[in-house]
Amino acid sequence: MQTLIQRDSKPWQLQVWASFAIAAFLCGVGLAYLPGKDLDRAFMVMGYFFCLSAAFVLAKFVRDTEKARAERRPADTPMFKFVVWIGFFLAMGLTGWGLLRMEINDTYKAFLGVSWLYLITCTFTLAKTLRDRHEADLMDARLQGRAARAMAEAE
Repeated sequence: MQTLIQRDSKPWQLQVWASFAIAAFLCGVGLAYLPGKDLDRAFMVMGYFFCLSAAFVLAKFVRDTEKARAERRPADTPMFKFVVWIGFFLAMGLTGWGLLRMEINDTYKAFLGVSWLYLITCTFTLAKTLRDRHEADLMDARLQGRAARAMAEAE
């Protein structure tokens, strides 16, 4: 029996990493040159990092929940589910609120908003790509272990 291990292509991986890097760069430039008060700037930097972290946690939580459902085993606790979703919505909501209330040019707000949403979508794609690679590596290691065990038993 032959097992197929599906892996993302190198061009896809390059595109995912390049998109994430571009999104992070655009956000960094937007935040570095953000006009206004230092407190507003600090709030926005913290908000972007909070959103980035919350997006990675949410992506992992959703993937773990789906895997548990497929394996017919319990997933995380309801409280953890609550914490993950509330954390994500708080991060997005507070960052959006901070961006909207800032006293800066509307064009600058639009740039920051679009680059922020681009970063979040790229984060979900990167998280999926990294998890797919990890799962393919695990499957490959299992298959190599089985093959080595079968060869040892045959000797």
